[in-house]
Amino acid sequence: MDLLKCLLYFALTGAAGFLLGRLLPKRFFCAESFPFRMARWEKEGAVYNRLAVRRWKEKLPDMSAILPKLMPSKKLPREMTAPQLERMVQETCVAEWIHGLLCLTGFGCVFIWKGIWGWIVSAVYMLCNIPFIIVQRYNRPKLVRILQRLREKESIHEKCDCFELQHGAGT
Repeated sequence: MDLLKCLLYFALTGAAGFLLGRLLPKRFFCAESFPFRMARWEKEGAVYNRLAVRRWKEKLPDMSAILPKLMPSKKLPREMTAPQLERMVQETCVAEWIHGLLCLTGFGCVFIWKGIWGWIVSAVYMLCNIPFIIVQRYNRPKLVRILQRLREKESIHEKCDCFELQHGAGT
């Protein structure tokens, strides 16, 4: 019975976390700020290459595939604007933050199921959320680099458009 109560608690906190992630303004999440920016110990992503994240990340459940009307897709389309990509970067921050929050709230189960089993179930729940955090930290630097290149490209095109308009106006 205590296990069922813990599972219900996890389902409720997971649903609440999902709603919170959808409702919070995305401007609160900045990839260049703590805790989302890459830390020195991550060695420019080398840590995630050693964990072979590329091989197993697609095997994790993806809420954008489960609830496509509520979550933006994680797949990069061929044509993408800087604001769309910026939103994807923010979504990685939101997902990381929510899964971190779920790691913490998961320990509420120790109050539901007293004793060692409550601690074990809580620890397993926390460990199940960590891969999702790792995937966000693996994907974000790549998305940020693509975003920077896209912004540079759009900036060059804007300069060219302005130049053409200025010099083409008199003809």
